[in-house]
Amino acid sequence: MSRMIYDYTKMVLERVSFDPALFEKELKKALRSLLPYEIEHLRNWLLFFTDEKPELKRCLIYI
Repeated sequence: MSRMIYDYTKMVLERVSFDPALFEKELKKALRSLLPYEIEHLRNWLLFFTDEKPELKRCLIYI
């Protein structure tokens, strides 16, 4: 079940990546529902995902 939430979180973040404010909001919401090890996986994924999107890098402070 939790893997589905993690995958859904990634999908939502990919879809809202056009708007940094919305991306930040969805990231904060995701951090409240994910388990600690999932947050670590999400952090690794975000480092890779934001590599080419510098406007989203500021959101990494929440992780």
